[in-house]
Amino acid sequence: MNEELFEKGLDIRKSVLGPEFVEKSIAAADDFNMPMQKLVTEYCWGAVWGREELPKRTRSMLNIAMLAVLNRPNEFKLHIRGAIRNGVTREEIREILLQVAIYAGVPAGIDSFRNAKEALAELDKSGD
Repeated sequence: MNEELFEKGLDIRKSVLGPEFVEKSIAAADDFNMPMQKLVTEYCWGAVWGREELPKRTRSMLNIAMLAVLNRPNEFKLHIRGAIRNGVTREEIREILLQVAIYAGVPAGIDSFRNAKEALAELDKSGD
């Protein structure tokens, strides 16, 4: 493991997903899934999100579209919150999901709108 990339990734991950969520995920990891926590933090967040060629806001928009197309609702909802934290507006999220519906199919768009609405309602309820 590259400790420098891990620490960089940890900082970025906390800034996007919120320190409480990240710290809880790492604290809950055990021998079975800790390697995945380390892999995601180092490579996903450190090596890729840590690149300077795209701002976090753009990466969030890309993640929303890709996760919607891949039908990964748990990660999708998490990244909806992260996108808001990175300055993506609700209107922009709506437009991304309309684009998903056209290019990935209406069922993907419908599910994505439903999941985004749930994530935004949870965000409103929590006051974040």
